[in-house]
Amino acid sequence: MWEQALETAWKKTASNIRNFEGLFPHITSDKRYDWGENQDWIEGFYTGMAWLCYEYTGMPEFRESALQQVESFRERLHVTKRNLDHHDIGFLYQPSVVASWIIERDESARQLALEAAEHLMQRWRPEGKYLQAWGRKGDPQNGGRIIIDCLMNLPLLYWAYEQSGEGRYLEAAVIQADKSRRYLVRGDDSSYHTFYFRPEDGIPVGGGTHQGHHDGSTWSRGQAWAVYGFALSYRYTRNEAYLDTAIRAARYFISRLPEDGIPYWDFDVEIEADTPRDSSASAIAVCGMLEIISLLEEGDPTRAEFEAAADDMLKALTERCATLADDGTEGLLKHGSYYVRGGRGPDDFMIWGDYFYLEALVRKVKGKAGYWYERQQV
Repeated sequence: MWEQALETAWKKTASNIRNFEGLFPHITSDKRYDWGENQDWIEGFYTGMAWLCYEYTGMPEFRESALQQVESFRERLHVTKRNLDHHDIGFLYQPSVVASWIIERDESARQLALEAAEHLMQRWRPEGKYLQAWGRKGDPQNGGRIIIDCLMNLPLLYWAYEQSGEGRYLEAAVIQADKSRRYLVRGDDSSYHTFYFRPEDGIPVGGGTHQGHHDGSTWSRGQAWAVYGFALSYRYTRNEAYLDTAIRAARYFISRLPEDGIPYWDFDVEIEADTPRDSSASAIAVCGMLEIISLLEEGDPTRAEFEAAADDMLKALTERCATLADDGTEGLLKHGSYYVRGGRGPDDFMIWGDYFYLEALVRKVKGKAGYWYERQQV
C-alpha cells in the first residue's frame, strides 16, 4: 500500500516540477495551487519534496530542481530578503538547504543554513527570553507572542549548534522548548496555539489562539506540531521531559480522532456536515509518531501502540485524502486546512501536508527520516 501511494506521490511531484519549472506552490481555495515566487513561509516544503523524491527514485530531475530551488533560498536571504521577519525560517531552510547539505555535502549549503540560523536568532528577545513568532520587536500585538509551530523551527538552531559549536543557538532552542512545554501544553496534554509574555521582562500573560476555534480550544495542527516538535527536541537534547511531552501530545491527538481517522481542523469545534478537516495535521502527527518510535527502545510497549496508530492514520490518509495519479490535480492530499476562522484555505491542498505525507511514506518504505537532523544520529 505504501509503495503504491509513494509512486503516485513522486510521479505527481515530477509532473509539477515539469509544468511549473522555477515556481513554488502557494495556498489557494480553488483546489489548485497558486504557483509563484519564493516569498511565503511554506516554500521549503516543496524543495523538501524534491529532495525526498530524488532520494527515493534517484531521478536527476528531482535533484536538479531541488538545487535550483536552493539557489532561490540563497537569493532570498542575501538579496531580496523578502518576507523573512518571522520565526518560520526553519520551515524555509531546513527541508531545503539543510537537506542539500545532508544529501550533497555541499559546503556552500551548510554555510547558507548557518546564516539562516543566525537570521532566526534575530527573533530572540533577551529581555523576555523567547523567540518572538511574528512582527517586529515591540509590536503592540505580537511583541510578546510565541506559537506552538516554533517547535518545528528549533531544529535549525539545534543543528547550527552542532555544526558551529556556538552555545547561544542551543541555549535559545532549549529555553524556547522549555517555555513551550510549560506554557503552550495544558494539564490535559492539549495545547494552546499561542501564548503571550510581557515583552519587557517575560512575565507570562496568558494563552490564546490565532488559527484555532477559540482561545481555549485545541487546534489540531498545533497539536501535531507539538508531537513532532517535542520529539525532535528530545532527539537533540535527550531531555526525557520532551519525549514524555511528545508521547502525551500524541496520545491526546489519537484520542480525539473521528471514526474515519481524519481530524477536524480543531478538536473542540462543533461538528457539522461541512466542518473542515485537516489532513495536514494528521500527516504531521504521523511523522511525529514515527519519530517517537525511532527514539524508543525495542520492546517498549509505546512502540507497538504508535506503530498501529500511525499505520491506521496513514492508511486513512491514503484511502480518504490522497489524490489519484491521473486525476489532473496538483496536490497529494485533499482536505487540508490553513486558516479556517479567517476563511483562507478551509478545504484544499496544503504544501506542508503534501511534504509530511511524502516524508511519512518514505519513512515507511525506506526507513529514512526527513531533514530535521543529521541522519548519522539515527
